[in-house]
Amino acid sequence: MVKERRRNRRLPVDIQLKIESLYKQDHVILEDINQGIVVTDISKSGVGFNSSADLPLGFYFNARIEIDQEKKFYSVLKIIRKVDDDDGGYHFGCEFVGLADILSGQVDDYEHEHEHDEVE
Repeated sequence: MVKERRRNRRLPVDIQLKIESLYKQDHVILEDINQGIVVTDISKSGVGFNSSADLPLGFYFNARIEIDQEKKFYSVLKIIRKVDDDDGGYHFGCEFVGLADILSGQVDDYEHEHEHDEVE
């Protein structure tokens, strides 16, 4: 059995996003990316998503995360992990950068609701 190394539990979601541009802290900007992605899971520390594009590690992008109609927030995400998919695409892991406690509370709320739904 593989030991879970993540700090926070990942919860399944289905969120459609579009990455317009990527940037690094040393003022490197990749514009006109215009790549659609599908967020597959979320935790207080980050998100996982699928994409057909080979995006570079260590770059950041701005995202509007909408868990449901009441839980939505803007965040910066940093791409930290990439795994090739069997279908020719990629699965990425991103971490939230500077996510305020009030916003991570929305992810906590979603986790509690998700646990409640699993019990029923």
